[in-house]
Amino acid sequence: MRKTDYAFWTFLLMTGLAGATTLLNVTQTYSATSSQNSELYKQLDLFGDVLERVRSDYVEKPDDTQLIESAINGMLSSLDPHSSYMSPKNFRDMQVQTRGEFGGLGIEVTMENGVIKVVSPIDDTPAAKAGLMANDLITHLDNEAISGLTLEQAVEKMRGPVNTPIMLTVVRKGKDDPFDVKVVRDVIRINPVKSRAEGDIGYIKVSTFNEQTHANLVKAVETLDKQIGPNLKGWVIDLRNNPGGLLDQAIAVSDDFLEQGAIVLTKGRNNEETQRANARPGDISDGKKIVVLINGGSASASEIVAGALQDQKRATIIGTRSFGKGSVQTIIPLGANGAIRLTTARYYTPSNRSIQAKGIEPDIVIDEAIPDDLKDKIGADKPRGEASLRGHLKNPDGSAKEGKDEESGSSSYVAKDADKDTQLQYALSFLHGTAKGPEAANNASTAPAAPTTPPAANSSGTTTPTPPEEKKTTPN
Repeated sequence: MRKTDYAFWTFLLMTGLAGATTLLNVTQTYSATSSQNSELYKQLDLFGDVLERVRSDYVEKPDDTQLIESAINGMLSSLDPHSSYMSPKNFRDMQVQTRGEFGGLGIEVTMENGVIKVVSPIDDTPAAKAGLMANDLITHLDNEAISGLTLEQAVEKMRGPVNTPIMLTVVRKGKDDPFDVKVVRDVIRINPVKSRAEGDIGYIKVSTFNEQTHANLVKAVETLDKQIGPNLKGWVIDLRNNPGGLLDQAIAVSDDFLEQGAIVLTKGRNNEETQRANARPGDISDGKKIVVLINGGSASASEIVAGALQDQKRATIIGTRSFGKGSVQTIIPLGANGAIRLTTARYYTPSNRSIQAKGIEPDIVIDEAIPDDLKDKIGADKPRGEASLRGHLKNPDGSAKEGKDEESGSSSYVAKDADKDTQLQYALSFLHGTAKGPEAANNASTAPAAPTTPPAANSSGTTTPTPPEEKKTTPN
């Protein structure tokens, strides 16, 4: 037999083997997939059996919708503390919070002794124009008593279509009798940015990251820049007790103070899902020194901003360790059935560090001075951070995989009086160059530096980090 014949038969044999191997691999893959699907179907059959037994044998007739919603929520919440199911109503409420505008009255309220207490009316809103005042107590809505309603239920009644009226029955200190106030609902815009001049320093408080945050922060900087003038020393960006919000807004706010370099990296389950957001040229502060204040209530999107400005050496971070929520949630609508909030990625600061269950450690640690009358109460409550949440994602860096070196959260107390606000006063002294203590000498991080750009891929994501806790007060 000729050599060419040997080569021909060898080729056929190898081709046959390759084909057999391919067929074998396909068969094995199909078999494995089929086995997994078979096991899944068994578990779904189990769920169906339990559901039917509950529906037929439970002592009272259950609500089928609530049973299914609870089962879905149980499945999602078993993944991590931030994945959950949102009913259609809860989904609408979430959209209101992230949009930052809704039809309502324009008052921030809380619940006290079974009635609604006005924390403060929002300027230029129907409530303010109608004369409602801080500490007013609202006992009735359209002549129906509030007693028995939750804060959320009362808020739902006060919100409504624009140009519709509602009658509030108000009890006010100094007035002998309750009185009625008619308020006509209007579009209410929640301003997540408050600002003021602290002498020659611009102070900006960012309370959340909704769709209004970036635009309002730019306006605040422009206003204070004109107000303070050429003697402006620097900026204090207060992110204390900011629970987070929209990722794209956190990126935009970080970009406001950076000329170049990475802002945040997000990494999903697969490598191809890695994305990086980069800063574009333009610093709205003109390179002025920046201090960012954080504490145990600073979470998620606020940690992205603090981490970006810290890693890029654009700001000095002052305060206490942040909450430690280093994951990103995507809101996935389910048509008329609400939506799910699903953890889809971890985020990393520009130096490629995960703060999950560890938090942002400030450059300068300053504990807030707690008044003596509150020390016993606050001291008894252990600060809660991501690391203390049951089922939280582990930090992927180093030994933290086994849950070691996890530590997040700190006191979230902030003094109401600015003069007694230890962290703020230290920040102001730091920017003036008069802060005392060994840490004050190390202010190198306040000078803008050439940003570092770690290797990553693609552009920024648009998913939504979720606040870890509900606010104690609710705007209407």
